[in-house]
Amino acid sequence: MPILLLSLFLATLIWLPWQAQRMEANERQEQLIADTLWVEQTIMFQLNRNDEVVRQIGADIVNLGISPEQVLERFRQILSNNREVSRLSWLDPNEQILVTTEKGAEGLMRRPKPAIITSSLFEIDRKTRCFQPALDTEQQMNSYLISCQIPLYRQNRHYGSVVISYLANGLLDELIPWWFAQENQVSIVDNDETVYATRTAGGIGKNIYSHNRALELPGLSLILRTNSIKAEPKILSNMLVVTVILLSVGLIWSLLALWRDINRRLAAEGALRQQLIFRSAMENSLVTGLRARDMQGRLTYVNPAFCKMIGIPAEELIGRIPPLPYWAPEAYEEYEERYRQLLSGTVPAEGFETVYQHADGTRIPVLIYESPLIDETGQQAGWMSSILDISELRHAQELTRQQEEKLHVSAKLATMGELASMLAHELNQPLAAISSYTTATSNMLEAGEDDRGLLRSALEKINAQAQRAGQIIRSVYDVVKKREPARQLISVQQVIQNAMPLIELQAQALRIPVHYDIASDLPSIMADPVLLEQVLLNLSRNAVEAMHGTTPARRLLQIQADFQPDSHEVIIQIRDRGHGISEEVAARLFSPFFTTKSAGMGMGLNICRTAIEFHGGRLTHGANPDGGTVFRISLPVPQES
Repeated sequence: MPILLLSLFLATLIWLPWQAQRMEANERQEQLIADTLWVEQTIMFQLNRNDEVVRQIGADIVNLGISPEQVLERFRQILSNNREVSRLSWLDPNEQILVTTEKGAEGLMRRPKPAIITSSLFEIDRKTRCFQPALDTEQQMNSYLISCQIPLYRQNRHYGSVVISYLANGLLDELIPWWFAQENQVSIVDNDETVYATRTAGGIGKNIYSHNRALELPGLSLILRTNSIKAEPKILSNMLVVTVILLSVGLIWSLLALWRDINRRLAAEGALRQQLIFRSAMENSLVTGLRARDMQGRLTYVNPAFCKMIGIPAEELIGRIPPLPYWAPEAYEEYEERYRQLLSGTVPAEGFETVYQHADGTRIPVLIYESPLIDETGQQAGWMSSILDISELRHAQELTRQQEEKLHVSAKLATMGELASMLAHELNQPLAAISSYTTATSNMLEAGEDDRGLLRSALEKINAQAQRAGQIIRSVYDVVKKREPARQLISVQQVIQNAMPLIELQAQALRIPVHYDIASDLPSIMADPVLLEQVLLNLSRNAVEAMHGTTPARRLLQIQADFQPDSHEVIIQIRDRGHGISEEVAARLFSPFFTTKSAGMGMGLNICRTAIEFHGGRLTHGANPDGGTVFRISLPVPQES
């Protein structure tokens, strides 16, 4: 043991300074990489931002036709705000200069017309000899010019191009922060190691810490190379003394830590036992079933709630593999598919519903959530399932559905109760006319008159009045008869026409005129015609009642229907000129059992909105500019229509 400890001590004395030196070198290299990445992103961000500004000028040239003087002024603004930019030029489709910010542009080299370019293209143009106040003459003459040509197109028509040029040295001088340049030699090179620009503000790099980052420009690949001027870290002269002291302190601390660790381990074991007891009590008190399986699907754990749910004790379940005794025979295929999903790890996170079989044969609808079971090494060891018995939930949902159906029927009967008195008056008119025409015909026959024209006219009038009465009765029957909602492809015009007799019947009591504005080219929609007619009757009845207190001259009920191509919806509007809706009432307008009527049920508007939402639409309301309220029904149109 002493020899081992001495060898370890000597090895530590040798390894620790070397490792410290390596760690410091790695830290410097990582810092250089991070700083180089930041500088590269800064350069690319500025180039992209300049590209967007120039593209906007090109768009204004093509779309707005701005003058060359305006283009030159905007070019100069870019030069004043971006010192890295050397010049800006506007070329016509023949590559002739229209506008440029370079002095002495008449000496600019003409290039052959390039092929059609559909995106910006960078290139190393040539050695530049243009002059600009931001850089001194000698630096400009020895710097390469990096140009970006942005073509101008509109509807396949070529309007020339805009060229933005940068001095390679200017990019380094203007876009690289001073603190980075003081610590590193920065260069721009290509894949052939051709150097286009170099900045050595802090000195020449020592080739110890260096990093290359690609500047991916369209049509041009450049490399941003950084070479640190720092030397390798030196080993401290007093490292041996510090190491001995640290090792001595570490030895004492390790003894104390060992004693503390033993005490903590004992305390942790006691806490673990307490947690195990607590968790067992908690799991036994749950009403949610818990089930654990390994990666082969073998049951490894079930809690009492799950055993009670399926009526099978835990000892008969632990260790079983599929097929399991609580599987229902009619759902075997579903279980096997779920089992394959479980083994492949594709179980849905939102859970799924299925049915289990109790030991007495009863079917139990359940909702299952699966989650991976991770062991102490971080590896998946199986699956943990939470299983909820949703029998009561399904029963409650069925009761709710039945209650809603009864409410719909009650609302229909309430609507027809209000129409009953007006319906009797309306039917009296065609029946009285039929009686009169029948009496007249009988008198003509008894008198021996044989005027067939008069007889035919009387019979036609009798037939028309009978059809009118029949139409009214059929409309009422369609509204009140009990049936399941069935959506089908229907015509909105036909639905409104079918409801017209009852709507006009409601309006006649207060002598309210009804105006219809129905577009002739409305597309067909998927809807239940009876539900839609009931909504129209309920809303029109509310509109009539809202105008009860208004003067007869202002009373008007408007029903409009048109098609909105933007939203691909049919819009039906019911407008009245009544008392309107206050903000307090509007906040609770569609709430169940809320009503402002003394004898109302408070379900009419709620049922109307439910019926419209059943069709995938919306029911909204707003103020009528002429006074009163507008109810708006939006119904989606199938895409094939």
